[in-house]
Amino acid sequence: MLRVIGFVILVLLSPDTCLLAAESIVANGIVFEDLNGNSIRDADEPGIGGVRVSNGREIVVSDASGRYSIKIDADDAILFLIKPRDWMTPVNDLQIPQFFYIHKPAGSGSLKFSGVDPTGPLPDSVDFPLTKQLEPDKFRALLFGDPQPRDIREVEYIAHDVIEQVIAEKAHSASFGVTLGDIVFDDLAIFRPLNQAIALIGIPWYNVIGNHDINLDAHSDEESDETFESHYGPAYYSFEYGPTHFIVLDDVMWVPKQGDKAAHYFGGLGERQMQFIANDLALIPESQLVVLLMHIPLVEVEDRHDLYRMIEQRPAALSISAHKHYMEHQFIGSEDGWHGPVRHHHIINVTVCGSWFNGQPDERGIPHATMSDGGPNGYSIIEFDGTKYALEFRAASRPSDYQMNIYAPEMVSTKDLTSTTVLANVFVASENTKCEMRIGDQGDWLLMERITINDPAFMAEKQREEQLVGHPWRNLPAPHPTPHIFRAMLPPDLLPGTYNIEVKASDPISKEVKSNRIIRVESGTLNQSTEQRAN
Repeated sequence: MLRVIGFVILVLLSPDTCLLAAESIVANGIVFEDLNGNSIRDADEPGIGGVRVSNGREIVVSDASGRYSIKIDADDAILFLIKPRDWMTPVNDLQIPQFFYIHKPAGSGSLKFSGVDPTGPLPDSVDFPLTKQLEPDKFRALLFGDPQPRDIREVEYIAHDVIEQVIAEKAHSASFGVTLGDIVFDDLAIFRPLNQAIALIGIPWYNVIGNHDINLDAHSDEESDETFESHYGPAYYSFEYGPTHFIVLDDVMWVPKQGDKAAHYFGGLGERQMQFIANDLALIPESQLVVLLMHIPLVEVEDRHDLYRMIEQRPAALSISAHKHYMEHQFIGSEDGWHGPVRHHHIINVTVCGSWFNGQPDERGIPHATMSDGGPNGYSIIEFDGTKYALEFRAASRPSDYQMNIYAPEMVSTKDLTSTTVLANVFVASENTKCEMRIGDQGDWLLMERITINDPAFMAEKQREEQLVGHPWRNLPAPHPTPHIFRAMLPPDLLPGTYNIEVKASDPISKEVKSNRIIRVESGTLNQSTEQRAN
């Protein structure tokens, strides 16, 4: 490595933010174009100006020759580059972007799961390689919420249930993927085998830290991230792809055992991370779409109102989390202290493990893992186009058009038509979704009413579990009242016969989805059960 010391532009540094809690040293380096892809700066490889580099609080910008200089903690620091548009950092053999340098001269210390090995003295020059790539305005990304395998067997569930589907269909056409936290389930030794499986998808893969991804024997919040950092780098950072700016947040605050108080976590960001976010946002245009990626939903983050003040006046901002093991859209407004001109859209993403791989196994031995809102486990595909975005729900091991369950009796008497409802659980629906139903190809479309109830099929499965004493699988969780169920009555004038019920749903941020269910109408009074069943 060449020793490079040069002039840089320091940005957003106030006297307060310049104060470091520990002894500081200066890191120098260069951001360069890696023409031969070997990640080492060769003599003919030019520097790149205007690239942001951060120590986790302050941000500096490389000068015209690519040089930067920034203070870091002498004993424990992560230095990282903020990937600019039309450039890409290297990825390792597991497709994990290598945009960071970890400086821990003494390593991570003694923890149950290994962290960072001792890195030794800071190199004379910490250089960041970039290669050119074309990034269009319109692109797609894969979103995995909570894969959360407990062990290797559950990594195999994920491989067969989700990853094989993504590889086989090649339908994602995604530029990169993101796991939205709870990558594993407390056993941090499972990071690597899961990373190996996800890497088979063949695209760069970013990662968010979750509450099950931390060192539970850590003595501080900072120490709790050590094993995560050894695999993925900093627990919070940002990057750009196309015209979109992504900020990956660490919103899991760890509190070790203190006296009689048990160790626990809560949703929070902290002052240092908040300062990084402020500095990061100050360097991008207000018109640019900002996407916040986190694990714990935004409304459960204790210091979220400070974050609200930073983004609420921006015309384009979106946030995405996981954690809850159900799919839901939240529109945050004044009731939660949001002061922006329009409500903030927050997506709670579907989870890969569904309900923690609970429930009866299928013929492959994989639990059906239905989420507590009645939706299947799976993942999302999100498409960005300038400041617009569209979300697509994908159910694990199901065709792409499986987007809802329709509930109706197998058959109904003509006498009961006026009291018989049809329900549709539209997995990705929001409060802005329009859902309609018609009977037969020539029937009139009837507007369906959005309601919040427990999913009837999920409740029926819970009841069956309770009747099966000593079954070998883990029980499903308690139901979550589902805000994406729609209801309509059957038309009162149906004659005896067999009919096709068609349901369609459309939303400003997702494509129109359709499904159907067949029902039989008979005259007179029926003796058999008219229990509602799913299509």
